[in-house]
Amino acid sequence: MIRRIVPYVLVVLSLAGGLAALSVRPATAETKRSADYVVLVGIPGLRWEDVTEQGTPNLWRLAEHGSIGSLSVRSALKPTCPVDGWLTLGAGNFAGWRRSTPVTAACPPLTVDVQRPDGIGAFLPDLDRQAVQYNQRSQTWGAVPGALPESVRCTAAVGPGAAVAAARPYGRVDTYEPQLPDDPRKLLSECTLSMVDLGAVSGEDPVARQTAAARADAVLARVLAARPDNSLVMVAGLADTDQTSRLHVAIADGPGWDGGWLTSPSTGRDGYIQLVDLAPTALTTLNRPLPERRFVGQPATSVAGRPERLPDAVSFPADADREAGAQRSVATWFFGVLAAVQLVLAIVVVPLLRRARRHVGDERSIPKPISDAVELLLLASALAIPAALVADLVPWWRGGQPGWLFAAVLVFVLAAGTAAVRLVPAFRRTLGPLAMVVTVAGAVVGLDLLTGARLQLNGVAGYSVLDGNRYAGVGTVGLGVFLTGVLLGGGVLAQRFAKSWRPLVMAVLGGVGVFLVGSPYLGSDPIGAVALTAGVCIATALSTGGWLTLGRLAAASVAGVAVTSVFAWIEVRHPAAERGSLGRFVEALGDGTGGTTLQRASKANLDALVGSPLTFLAVVGAALLWLALLRDWGGLRRAYGLYPSVRAGAVGIGVAVVLGGLLGGTALDLAGAAAAVVAPMAALTALRVLDHASDFTRPAQPAPQVDAEGVGAA
Repeated sequence: MIRRIVPYVLVVLSLAGGLAALSVRPATAETKRSADYVVLVGIPGLRWEDVTEQGTPNLWRLAEHGSIGSLSVRSALKPTCPVDGWLTLGAGNFAGWRRSTPVTAACPPLTVDVQRPDGIGAFLPDLDRQAVQYNQRSQTWGAVPGALPESVRCTAAVGPGAAVAAARPYGRVDTYEPQLPDDPRKLLSECTLSMVDLGAVSGEDPVARQTAAARADAVLARVLAARPDNSLVMVAGLADTDQTSRLHVAIADGPGWDGGWLTSPSTGRDGYIQLVDLAPTALTTLNRPLPERRFVGQPATSVAGRPERLPDAVSFPADADREAGAQRSVATWFFGVLAAVQLVLAIVVVPLLRRARRHVGDERSIPKPISDAVELLLLASALAIPAALVADLVPWWRGGQPGWLFAAVLVFVLAAGTAAVRLVPAFRRTLGPLAMVVTVAGAVVGLDLLTGARLQLNGVAGYSVLDGNRYAGVGTVGLGVFLTGVLLGGGVLAQRFAKSWRPLVMAVLGGVGVFLVGSPYLGSDPIGAVALTAGVCIATALSTGGWLTLGRLAAASVAGVAVTSVFAWIEVRHPAAERGSLGRFVEALGDGTGGTTLQRASKANLDALVGSPLTFLAVVGAALLWLALLRDWGGLRRAYGLYPSVRAGAVGIGVAVVLGGLLGGTALDLAGAAAAVVAPMAALTALRVLDHASDFTRPAQPAPQVDAEGVGAA
């Protein structure tokens, strides 16, 4: 009984012991940022490339004095048109204005019926039907349009877009002007919260964009001249203007917002904030409480580290916008080509598997040049995603043809990586290629996490801030590759130890992996850490061989629940603004909104299932495993029998990707990223095992004959 319990005790101690260090965060002194007035200025479509010292001098001076960042304008709809951006600002949550037709090109003009029955305020008769009811019945975010103005006594609005954000849920705007008065001092000081619509900057024509930006800048000059004392002015390019998603301008100028980067706990990345962060920032600055369960954003703050010269500082968000814009199209064709290549390789491998096994004395049934070429192709295919991550070290997005430049860099990195693995003497061993590939894959992602996850930020094999799902830490693709490196790498390493030591090897290596994924300073993905924990528990249970019995499954489940409970305890101990997805889910279960959270996760799973090329990679990998490699002639069963720790790691990967996909709302994306590495290496290992089958199953030698004198016959 003690021997049976020891592996699970090791898992709990290795994982939970390391995670306990995360429960205490270092104390950070934060400057008190408060103001008597907040003025939110919206310029939909404004990008950092539109802000220049000569063309927009007022924006430029505001950026010099204040804090700046890149604004992600995600809303409940895609794309986020100006009316959706203004509505999301007023809701403090992902909201959208009901659309009669989908947006196929440019966003429609912002035409909202704004009535002024008393000449002081305004009334939006369409708000209830087009926004309030639509978001409550057709969306899963629980957005309440007007939650921001409902949280203050008085709100002033200038322009139709500002009226959408400043309207209370029943459509009333406290104070409204269709255009900014020549002297807006009285208007801006009448209410503690004011919103100003300066029009949109749209299109891709540089001249037209500069003209529109200069027009908005001229009106902004009057706002800045009339701003009340002790006020915070925030300028935001709070929407896209067509189907092309981009990063936009965010500037905050006021007491305590001098010369830094904007950031928020919702992004966890210096220089990035979300549109939904603006509402809680305004209320926090005004020392007003945030409405419970209505805001999904977090108050923005200003952090040091910005270059002293504004041209140098502006180049960072402008460059991030270019990279994020190029990443989306390049990532689509990269994963599409990778899926096609792996499908072709899967088809080619099947007949080779049926001919690979040879007996003692038989000649090779597969010519060596063919087997060598297939091995190299499988090796390169498995290294494609790690190579794509490394390729982001080169600023390929700055070229005139970013797609072709990325392809050239990727081919070079992939060729160098494949050649390096091929030339290592260990490559000739049966598990040599598998060991080196999963080590490289895990090391690339692990080192990236230790250095700030810069390769995954807006990377082709990472995540885009335009999606608004993740801004820091490990992404879905990186997590799939990393857990493959941890679990399969742990299996290969454990195989080199005596059977009694294998659980310890798996537990320790898994503990390091869970720490990297779950740490709020590194991977910042508690859901991924829980999934990896489950995989480590199963892999530890099976590392000594045998089957996944009911007893082993129960003990592994108990260990997994114990570590997950540690994660949940750590998360809920943090302030609400610093909790991750696991902590927010536990909080939702406690306050009765867990059903909405599960509904949102289900919708995310469905969207990811039908709209991601990673789903095809997962299907191709599963088909290759089930229809070929796991057959009697496929070779993988034999490999699992010879190397039980490798089988344990593979089973752990299956558990981790299924659990992580379901809980994280990524469906088969996580499985697809793991399959991109696992499937080619499983095929290569099976070919190696079949080709060397005679090394392990030699026919029995006949007993020597003995003559009458007891002398053996010659």
